[in-house]
Amino acid sequence: MSETKKFKIPMYAVLFTVIFKLLFLFTHYIQEDAFITWRVAQNLLDYGVIGFNGNTKISASTTHLYVFVSYIFNLIFGKENFIEPLLIFNSILFTIGSFFLSHVLLKNNWQKAIFIFLIGILPPSIKISTLGMEYGILFFLEMALLYYGFHKGKKWVQIILPVFILFTRIDTIIFLGTVFLIDLFWNKKINWHYILGEILGIAAVLVFNWVYFGEVINNTIVAKKIAYDNHFTLVQNIEYFTQNFGNFWGMLKLPGDFNPVTIIILTFELLCFVYLIRQKNKRNYFLWIIFIFGWIKQLIFISQKSLFDWYYWVPQILLFVPVLIFILEQKAKKKLWLFLLIMFYIFPMFIFQTVHAIATGNGEWNYRRHIGLFLNTHEEDKDQWIFLEPAGYIPYFSGLKTIDEVGLVDKEAQREIQKDKAKFWINTVKNRKPKYLLSYEDLYQRKDAEYFRLHYRLIKEFRIKDHLKSDYKIIEKIYILKPSGSDYNLYERID
Repeated sequence: MSETKKFKIPMYAVLFTVIFKLLFLFTHYIQEDAFITWRVAQNLLDYGVIGFNGNTKISASTTHLYVFVSYIFNLIFGKENFIEPLLIFNSILFTIGSFFLSHVLLKNNWQKAIFIFLIGILPPSIKISTLGMEYGILFFLEMALLYYGFHKGKKWVQIILPVFILFTRIDTIIFLGTVFLIDLFWNKKINWHYILGEILGIAAVLVFNWVYFGEVINNTIVAKKIAYDNHFTLVQNIEYFTQNFGNFWGMLKLPGDFNPVTIIILTFELLCFVYLIRQKNKRNYFLWIIFIFGWIKQLIFISQKSLFDWYYWVPQILLFVPVLIFILEQKAKKKLWLFLLIMFYIFPMFIFQTVHAIATGNGEWNYRRHIGLFLNTHEEDKDQWIFLEPAGYIPYFSGLKTIDEVGLVDKEAQREIQKDKAKFWINTVKNRKPKYLLSYEDLYQRKDAEYFRLHYRLIKEFRIKDHLKSDYKIIEKIYILKPSGSDYNLYERID
């Protein structure tokens, strides 16, 4: 079979899956942190500086490569129109990544096509495709490395792609390291081309950070470490891990610490993985890579208390891959197996993600963006400062210079945290005197309320309950069922 014919049916699946997921663009569910990256890209466009607040250089986005990609899309489509083309681009890249993955794990074209579609409509796959984060590019690059670099044996790919992967996210050293170890164990020799690629990638990121920003590690990583660092005992660390394991290891979050769905799916994933690798197939090389990486990445990030959903999207997908392969390759009652998988897992998870996207899209796009747009019209001087958390939607749509409570976009906030973590917030307000404060609490009820009554006036209250209406009754019921967002109070300095 020719290469073109070999790819034909799976490529149709790629096209259909991308078109199918376009429906999620109508939910307007875009991750808060995407707007941090996009503001950095626009800062580069306006000031020629990779930063967040004008001429100040700062690596406010964890991903360098995606900043440059976002910059190009802003340049081509303009600031008002780049978001949808970029989200579609992300979805295309992710789905092509799943196309590459199907080719290293499956032989039958129809199995590949079904695999591409089913893996593409899992909740983390939909998030990667449509939430505006860098993981569409990352998944594409990682799967391209496996397909072209190790399945096809292209040495130049093993050298070049690690550079782009690490330039997308520095924590991808976990993926690249896993590939190296499995390759070493499997082939019993060191792959020097691949080692060169990893060395070049690490060197490129560290040199770029040092030359451009004067730092070795991205500011976002340092800021989170400072802001969220807690000194736990071993027992406390174990308790913390068990409390968060269920809701971050698996694709479905449930109230409370115990998540039976995660336990059931994890058990099934392990059983399917063991069943597949016992077949002594050449693809076991890749199954070991994706499964070991999934476990290592999850264990590291949960144990380090890095509880941000997007860290777990790729591992969640890869750990589920053995389940899909097991079902697709059943000889007896294949249709029954596939029907049961779709009816009792794929479809319910798809419905869950749809409801979640509609509700969260309302809380983010309709509500939090509304606050940013209000500030945009209220304050004409874009050199004024606002102190808030988080630093995505509201700074992006308001255009104001920003101090965030973690220090992602402003290093002075980090220094205040290091000086006095307990009082850094009030110290920042007193020292920096930002014109606007956006707070979750009523500042007039704090123990230092006198300071705020003297220097700040409440100009507007934003309440999520006021944004739960829709022209469509079913959509409004979803908004009410799962209200997404926090109440805010906006204060303006009066002296």
